[in-house]
Amino acid sequence: MPKVDILTAGFPCQPFSVAGYRKGFKDNRGNMFFQIMRLVDEMEESNNKPRVIFLENVKNLKTHNKGETFKVIKKALEERKYKVVENVLNTSEYGNLPQNRERIFIIAFLNKDDYANFSWPDKIKLTNTIDKVVDWDAIVDSKYLYEADKKCYELLSKEITNNNTIYQYRRVYVRDNKTGLCPTLTANMGMGGHNVPLILNNNNKIRKLLPLECLVLQGFPKNFIIPNGLSDSKIYKQAGNAVSVNVIKNVAIEILRAMEGS
Repeated sequence: MPKVDILTAGFPCQPFSVAGYRKGFKDNRGNMFFQIMRLVDEMEESNNKPRVIFLENVKNLKTHNKGETFKVIKKALEERKYKVVENVLNTSEYGNLPQNRERIFIIAFLNKDDYANFSWPDKIKLTNTIDKVVDWDAIVDSKYLYEADKKCYELLSKEITNNNTIYQYRRVYVRDNKTGLCPTLTANMGMGGHNVPLILNNNNKIRKLLPLECLVLQGFPKNFIIPNGLSDSKIYKQAGNAVSVNVIKNVAIEILRAMEGS
């Protein structure tokens, strides 16, 4: 393994998520954390142990299995001589992005001075509102519209009534976010209609958020180039699986500041 100062990873969140079955380490995907530890051990054998490990997951990781899952993770890091800090940050508060997305960030410091110097970033006033992300006047392909020919149209038309709100269709009900935010983007949005973010545009048409709009809600730039040949369902999945870029950047700045002060 090459020498690195910071090893960062986001192991699959589905085993720990409220949206999943919450099987934790009983789910094969939950064991990916131990593969990260295996890499750290291999790097230590080459005298290349990372100075910092930076991990991300759903906030339910902290309370999964009455806190036992997180204890295992923290103990594994401490056994490797790391000092651990963790915090749950909301994208809307720490990334200036209008999405309600709470994630746990775990940072493990090998150097005690780095640990002592570290502070979490301050909250940021939300100025980047949904009106700056969503184009309510956009003319879109009919595949993004929910019209009378869709079986869920009757339900949607009753519930989706405001032109300045992002809604979320959850198969059997619709919920709106009354705080002016987009509900949490998920990996299964666009897969059979589950968790799809919806709006009522300025022409009173119900439509999905476009794939690029979902990426922008995660902090990707509006001129981000989506590779050719990807289906919408794959782009929606990638957007839901992504980290919020702005939040990662703001935490990373503090990690670097702590390391530079040592």
